[in-house]
This record gives sequence, structure tokens and C-alpha cells, in this order.
Amino acid sequence: MAVEWLVGALASLRVVAEYIAEDNPERSKRFVREVREKTELLQQFPTLGRSGRVIDTRELVVHENYVIVYRMRRKNVQVLRVHHVRQKHPKRID
Repeated sequence: MAVEWLVGALASLRVVAEYIAEDNPERSKRFVREVREKTELLQQFPTLGRSGRVIDTRELVVHENYVIVYRMRRKNVQVLRVHHVRQKHPKRID
């Protein structure tokens, strides 16, 4: 099953990476690489994450402080957002 990063997910990953890069550019690069690697596991194991707090989503812990929010479709997995665990979850993710 293919993994598709939606625009909002890429934007949220970029925001997190830029924030980390302010203090440690190398750590920021490693963080992005780690998130991508863990997300790729969804190709073979799309139900790896837990049921999400937003209807029709799932959440995969990709770092101790971050989860990716995703949804499964017939032919692919759509990554919707990279979310800090302390942030309030929205009721909807478009």
C-alpha cells in the first residue's frame, strides 16, 4: 500500500523541522529522516497505528513527542499531519 503525504502533512513536518533546526540543524535532519522511515512502515502495516482521536483517522508514534495522523484508503495511506502530543487535537483534519 502506497503512502501519500498530503500538503498539510508536509507543511506541519516542515514547521517542526524548522523549529528543531533553530537549535540543532543536524538533529532536525535526523528527525525528518526518522519520521519518514517510520511512516514507510505503513506500506506493509497500515494498521500499525492506534485509532485516532479524529474520526476516520489513525495515529502512529514517530517520536516520543510526535505522532503522525493518517487515514487508510483503498489503495493508499494518506498522511494528514505531524502532530505534537501536547497540542490540542482538532475535531477535523482536512
